[in-house]
Amino acid sequence: MEFLNDHSIQNELLLIFISVVLGILIGAEREYRNKSAGLRTFILICFGSCLFTILSIKIGVDDPDRIAANIITGIGFLGAGVIFKDDYKIDGITTATTIWATASIGMAVGSGYVYLAVLGTLLVLVILSFLTYFEKMIDREHKIREYKITVANGHDLAHCEAIFQNHHLRFTVSKQKYTHGNLTISWIVVGKNTSHQALTESLMGDKKIISYEF
Repeated sequence: MEFLNDHSIQNELLLIFISVVLGILIGAEREYRNKSAGLRTFILICFGSCLFTILSIKIGVDDPDRIAANIITGIGFLGAGVIFKDDYKIDGITTATTIWATASIGMAVGSGYVYLAVLGTLLVLVILSFLTYFEKMIDREHKIREYKITVANGHDLAHCEAIFQNHHLRFTVSKQKYTHGNLTISWIVVGKNTSHQALTESLMGDKKIISYEF
C-alpha cells in the first residue's frame, strides 16, 4: 500500500486553500450584486471541483479523468437550478455560466495548474465587473422590451402604434388577446432607453390605455 508523505499532503492542502480563495473572489462579486448564487455557493463549487479533481488523480491511476469528467455533469444540474423564466425574460444565465467557469477554475487548481486558475479568476472578474458598463451602454442605445398593453376598443391598435412612432420606437406585435371588449396586445418594442421612459409616461397619462406592463 502506498502512503502519502508530508510534502504531498502539504501541496494538496495548499491547492485546496487556493481554490477556496479563488472561490471567495468570484463569490464576493456575485454576492455584491445580490445574485441567486452567492459567496458560499461559489466557495463550495471551486473547493469541491478542486477536491474531486485531486481525488480523481489519486484514485483513478489507470483512468485519472473518470471522476473529474463527471464534475461537468454535476455542475450542469447546479447551473440549471439558478436559471428561471418569467413571462418576459430569462434570468440567471450569467450566474449559471459563472458556476460552470468556477468549476473549471477549481479543476485547474486540483490538477496543479494554479497559474491557469488565477488567470481564469481574473478574466471571470473582468467579464462580470467591467464588461457590465459596456452592456449598460448598449442597453441605453438599443433597449428591447416586451409591453403588454390593454385597450378598451380593438380599433385602438393603431393608437398604440402611433404612440410608439411618436417616441421613435420600432415595434412588432407578438400576441393578441380579446376579452369582453378589451384587447390585450403584447408588443416587442426596440429603441433608446430614454424613449422607453418617455413611452411609459405617455401610457400612464393616456385615457385610452386601460393598463400596461413590461
